[in-house]
Amino acid sequence: MNTSSVRIIDGGLGRELARSGAPFKQPEWSALALIEAPSFVSQAHRAFIDAGAQVITTNSYAVVPFHIGQERFEHLGLALVELAGRLAREAADCAAHPVQVAGSLPPALGSYRPDLFEPEAARRILEVIIAGLRPHVDIWLAETQSSIAEVELVREVLGDDPRPLWISFTLADELVQGRASLRSGESVTAAAQAAERLHAEALLFNCSRPEVMAPAVAEARAATGLELGVYANAFEPGDSTGGANVGLSRLRADTDPQGYLAWAQQWVDPGCQHGWRLLRHWTGTHCLPERCVRIASVQHPIGTLC
Repeated sequence: MNTSSVRIIDGGLGRELARSGAPFKQPEWSALALIEAPSFVSQAHRAFIDAGAQVITTNSYAVVPFHIGQERFEHLGLALVELAGRLAREAADCAAHPVQVAGSLPPALGSYRPDLFEPEAARRILEVIIAGLRPHVDIWLAETQSSIAEVELVREVLGDDPRPLWISFTLADELVQGRASLRSGESVTAAAQAAERLHAEALLFNCSRPEVMAPAVAEARAATGLELGVYANAFEPGDSTGGANVGLSRLRADTDPQGYLAWAQQWVDPGCQHGWRLLRHWTGTHCLPERCVRIASVQHPIGTLC
């Protein structure tokens, strides 16, 4: 297995912006740096590229009314999203190695909260985000999606845009009878079938505990031929009814890189023969560039993840 079989995505922008000293507080979260100090966003993109990222993600996740308010979204949302796309594009174009830009399409009405999803309200938000990112991205990344209905709307709003769509679902913190599920309660098999039906190029799982990723990947592998990937978080499990990004979550004490590698060896499949594999650094929600380098340089077991 050669290293070209793994695609490395950047780490979590929110954590990196906070770590670097960028303006960062609630309610704006990572959007505050776009508003007050965009140079920190460019710096974060460059740090992840220098760490070996082959795909960087636009800082558009928090450019939604939940974070910046409805009035500011109506007046500045399009400009902020366009800025997020442009900063990522500039960083990718200046990289010493090939780098693609993934346009982050967040859950429009609240992370971890499928109960808050309302199609028409979400459509209006997604239309702004997609319009602002469209000139700058190579890939559409619908991430932290809690239900199939959310990604169906993403596909509808994207229309006939020819760029690849990567769909990334967030999973419930606990397994039920050994099986993972979306936060909506829908099965991984149903999610995989929906991703195929929506002509996604890749199916991912993100913003979920590492322990639920293994059964999710195993079930998805049995249900679809799509490229698969994960980017787990390292948060202490919490009550998802409060949503995500209500504060910088406390990190688990057992989430050091070597510990993850030992854990990953328990479930990767050395014989998998998919074309390319997709991986975001497992500690993407809080990784430092130097830690990304160490993980990205390990060919086994990450090189056999599928």
